[in-house]
Amino acid sequence: MKKLIDFDGLFDEKLAEYMQTNAGKYTEKQWENLIPKLYRQFGDTYVARADNTPKGYYGEMSDEELVQTLERHIKEGVPVSDFLCREIESRGCSEALIGLLSRTDEEILTLAVNLAGGDARAFPAYFQLLCGGASADIKEAVCEQLKQNADAAKEQALALYDRGCEREMMLEILSRCKGRDERVYELLMRAFREGDELPMHASYLAAYGDERALPVLLEYIAREDINFLEYRELKYAIEALGGEYNTPRDFSEDAYYKEIVAQSQLPPDLDKKSDA
Repeated sequence: MKKLIDFDGLFDEKLAEYMQTNAGKYTEKQWENLIPKLYRQFGDTYVARADNTPKGYYGEMSDEELVQTLERHIKEGVPVSDFLCREIESRGCSEALIGLLSRTDEEILTLAVNLAGGDARAFPAYFQLLCGGASADIKEAVCEQLKQNADAAKEQALALYDRGCEREMMLEILSRCKGRDERVYELLMRAFREGDELPMHASYLAAYGDERALPVLLEYIAREDINFLEYRELKYAIEALGGEYNTPRDFSEDAYYKEIVAQSQLPPDLDKKSDA
């Protein structure tokens, strides 16, 4: 096993020297643009401690060695360089990387989810995290990756919804499916009609993009008992599906509306009615 090398620390040392040598040559904004370029160049720069370039150092490792090195970096508190992460990403979602998704360390899990991305080979492990004892942050990160490849996640999301596992997240994933499926549409519509979170469920219908939802959305937005937040999300969903609703509504006595006006510090007389 190769030794751990803090390539980012070495880059910082070289950068400090470079900035001292070129003091006053660049503005702060120019430095912001230049530093990422210098970092990329450093990836192809020979480093005596590694007897290789940073990119070459990791390029020589097997998939298993890369993942083991990543885990060691975290456990031993050595910063994880972008060169290591990019090399793992370039290999695709390997069995070794999927293995990290069974760990309990939050930092390891976060990196593993980000590196595995929307690769369907990681989905079984992702769904185990969603239905297991993972933290809310990890579950949110997993949900975001599943949404990127929702069609591949659809069948398992439908099955887990039926089992009562993280139903709101399953709905969110299913709402990103691009292929039309009557099961998905009916599930999203039922959640909209029967669920408590009207704005959220309206946003799922908007994301799914089935125009058949328009009559129902128009029916709900016309109700007098909806609040301002519900109205705003319903209007967005209607417009996202190609419809429109232009009837002026007075929400000046609505608690949510008052809070939003107070936070935006708009004079009430300038924003009393909402027809947009």
